[in-house]
Amino acid sequence: MNSKKFWITFVVVFVVLEITSYIIHGVILDSAYSSEPLSKIFRSKEEMGSMMWVMWLMDLIWSYFFVFFFVKGYENKGLGEGLRFGLYIAIFWNLVWAYGNYVIFPLPYGIVLQWFIYGLVQILILGAVASLVYKPEAQAAE
Repeated sequence: MNSKKFWITFVVVFVVLEITSYIIHGVILDSAYSSEPLSKIFRSKEEMGSMMWVMWLMDLIWSYFFVFFFVKGYENKGLGEGLRFGLYIAIFWNLVWAYGNYVIFPLPYGIVLQWFIYGLVQILILGAVASLVYKPEAQAAE
């Protein structure tokens, strides 16, 4: 593992995760979160805002392990490898998370489907980013 490339990839993935999460949840789904019945399920924006440090910490941890798993299986196969990895993680994590919440909370199906679709796109982007950023320098010829 190339430690320098690992840490750079981790930081870039974290930043892209934060930007895409804001676009998805702060822009695209913002009005859905304010509508009935979701406004009764979720905390107020003020409460969420005061607890965002927890979300950022969880995103840091998630980004670290996303890159860690990517690097552990790294095969230097380019963008396709990153997209394939993103698809695996999206199904493993995002599909299970979205539909698991559908079972636990009284959520409209539409929001769950959107969480899955937007999350799938987001994680595909993160896989692509990881594959483009993490490229260890070629080993010196012996």
